[in-house]
Amino acid sequence: MSNVYDLIIIGAGPAGITASVYAARKRMRFLVITKDIGGQTAWSGEIENYTGYQFISGAELAAKFEEHMRKYSIEVKEGEEVMEVRKKDSIVLIKTGKGEYETKIVIIASGKKSRELGVPGEQEFKNKGLTYCATCDGPLFTGKDVAVIGGGNSALDATLQLMNIAKRVYLINITSGLTGDQIMAEKIKRNEKVSILNNARVTAILGEKLVKSIKIEQDTNEQNIAVEGVFVEIGLTPNSGFANEVDKNKSGEIKVNCHNETNVSGIFAAGDVTDVPEKQIIIAAGEGAKACLSAFKYLAIH
Repeated sequence: MSNVYDLIIIGAGPAGITASVYAARKRMRFLVITKDIGGQTAWSGEIENYTGYQFISGAELAAKFEEHMRKYSIEVKEGEEVMEVRKKDSIVLIKTGKGEYETKIVIIASGKKSRELGVPGEQEFKNKGLTYCATCDGPLFTGKDVAVIGGGNSALDATLQLMNIAKRVYLINITSGLTGDQIMAEKIKRNEKVSILNNARVTAILGEKLVKSIKIEQDTNEQNIAVEGVFVEIGLTPNSGFANEVDKNKSGEIKVNCHNETNVSGIFAAGDVTDVPEKQIIIAAGEGAKACLSAFKYLAIH
């Protein structure tokens, strides 16, 4: 059992990092496996609702999280993608693209990834004018006309960033009104550079080598809008495909109880990958702490 960890945490977003800090303080023998550090937080723009910070950018908050984690000399396998999580007797087996690991307990905190539009031209123009991250790629479109697809907080956050960079921003929203944070929505509505198109959906991404325009359908009318950048912000899907033994809801989110336990003994989950209501940084961090405390108690009695 010498090569068996007490705990392996999958993911290093707010939930995974917080779980790792708690695990370090509990003196557990554990490992963090993650594709990246910071998760969706690192891609966020302005954050004004994280307790303790009246204003902080997503990149800055993610850096604070990482700094806190690094203080504990935690063992991290970064740039490693988990392919399978499987329970065998009293051990959880974890297979990645680079190796296999054994642990008594696992906390799945793998978060979510951007949902795709599923329209013609999307695959063709990825990274050729079409992107899923305004924080990462926004500056590339300085002084250009761009479109943001979506009407929730992700789309509003992207629009707030881009209206300070782009020449014009078209906000394409499939519903009758913006569904995100009302303070964000009001800032956007006051900005003359932003055109909001409600009851509209994108039907195609058009261009040659790079994006040149989008085709939209609004009510019963079709039109092409000339843009050089398209930012897809229509929500997220959980990174849960590797966890085939646990119960999930119809959206693919891992079902957990109030102790962050799944239906499989020894497998816990936390953060945006779960069915916990509301996907917020502060909620994910709290769930990560709770999951680790539950896992520590589990370890004490098994």
